[in-house]
Amino acid sequence: MTRAAQLAEYAAIRGALALVRALPMAAVEPVTRLLGRVAFAALPGRRAIALDNVRRAFPAFADAEVRAVARGSFASFLLTAFPEVAKLRPRLSSPDARRWLAARAPELEATFAAARRIHEEARGCVFVTPHLGNWELLPDVAGAMGIPLAVVVRPLDNPRLERLLLGSRRDTGHVFVAKRNSLLALQQHLAGGRSVGILPDQATYKGIPVEFFGRPAWTTPVPALLAVVQRRPLVPVACVRTGRLRFGGILGEPIWPRERGSEKAEVVRLTALMSRQMEDAIRACPEQYLWMHNRWKPCAT
Repeated sequence: MTRAAQLAEYAAIRGALALVRALPMAAVEPVTRLLGRVAFAALPGRRAIALDNVRRAFPAFADAEVRAVARGSFASFLLTAFPEVAKLRPRLSSPDARRWLAARAPELEATFAAARRIHEEARGCVFVTPHLGNWELLPDVAGAMGIPLAVVVRPLDNPRLERLLLGSRRDTGHVFVAKRNSLLALQQHLAGGRSVGILPDQATYKGIPVEFFGRPAWTTPVPALLAVVQRRPLVPVACVRTGRLRFGGILGEPIWPRERGSEKAEVVRLTALMSRQMEDAIRACPEQYLWMHNRWKPCAT
């Protein structure tokens, strides 16, 4: 991307942010959902991936249900990427954030109160979440609930947007670790008592093949490696949409590494159990999952 294109993109995002923050969500949400329908129609490649993924994950769904879930996925992604974060991040970084959560999203507050207890008892754990609901808000909610995190992120290609996003993320008080070569830094943060936050459900040929919705999918072993090396539990968690600017939480059962046995086998076992719990969360609200990602790239069986 040229410097001029980066500047134009940055200016457009800043302008859109200002507009979204000025308008009520009652006006912003319908427009965002309409844009999701437009994207579904205008991006045939992503639409085809989403439809195929939903059809294979839910073979009992009729064609109309498959299309509704795939179309909803586009709108969910746009809501996650922009207006919900723009509206809620300032609120969730305020001094009274936990009180606001208890009043506005009691289910979400209760879920993360339970997550905090797991964090404290384990002296840090590995939180994993699929690209479900609003995953961008998870660090904000964790910060409001007093759970210190080291969060794995992929830096944006546009450095101006990266600085803008990083500035807003740092308001949570967390540490953000670049995805590339992050294992050692994450081990150090876990050893120091921070929990780790990872989105491990995107295809990577550096991963291992485990079942996900009945098909082998390349999955990163990093969360399981951290759990095994640091003797910490894997804890699946998600922040899902229940209404306009309203959210609930999903908290899986902590998955503890075994004390004995092969480390390699244990990494495979933990990764498979993690994937199964994330799959259960997705089944609860499939239209909020990122189906347009090519999760099932060719994988040897």
